[in-house]
Amino acid sequence: TAIVITEQPISVSVPVGHSFTLRCRAEGRTSLRYQWFSQHQSVCCQIPGATKEDLPITAQQTQLYTCRVNDLYKNAVFSDWVKVEVHQCVARGLPPRLWRGEPVIVLNPTEQSVEVGKPLQLQCAAMGVPAPSYQWYRNGNLLENQKRKKLSITHAKVSDSGTYLCCASNSHGEHWTNAVDVHIGETLPPSEHLQLCCLVLPLATGKIALLVGNNRYQHHPNLMAPVTDVFELSLLLEQLGFQVVSLLD
Repeated sequence: TAIVITEQPISVSVPVGHSFTLRCRAEGRTSLRYQWFSQHQSVCCQIPGATKEDLPITAQQTQLYTCRVNDLYKNAVFSDWVKVEVHQCVARGLPPRLWRGEPVIVLNPTEQSVEVGKPLQLQCAAMGVPAPSYQWYRNGNLLENQKRKKLSITHAKVSDSGTYLCCASNSHGEHWTNAVDVHIGETLPPSEHLQLCCLVLPLATGKIALLVGNNRYQHHPNLMAPVTDVFELSLLLEQLGFQVVSLLD
């Protein structure tokens, strides 16, 4: 080809208002011309005045970008499309002024309780320059096919239960989300819950009550009532069929 792109622009994930630069470099047989384009909500348009190798941006909304490079012979090539992801609500987790682009978690997954056979979804998000890559783990074990912000299992199984967390990483380092518990199990209708309780409760045996009465305190006058209270309450509980263990002081 007459034109070869030697440096592709990179995707980034940044807070709103953050300033950065997309870069594109190419080589050709003649002098080259650059033109940047953006796409938002399926509408692609040429960026006025964006005719240099570098495109300075102050992040306002999530968009896609590409750069067209052409020479004097009307040859033209396009760079890769890259995504500039802009996070609007990260005031508390906003990176410091000296932020170098290392991953910063802005959305942690939440605990889930899912019926067997139903879909399971966990989601996280992180800022970073370059945009972070993602890797999910369950019970400390890497999940080979879960490498996106959103973990998705179409039909959850009991074996999918466990503790999940995700690692966001780029060339500057890595950052881990909070760990969350996921429970996969059968959910019974209310009527079946009631029937189950009726079956289980009569089988319960060995009712035990532990009573603790303190009447001597290091920084308070001695009390007399706890001894009497424990004695009277133990008699009452024994009449109700409890085995009572009483401890004083």
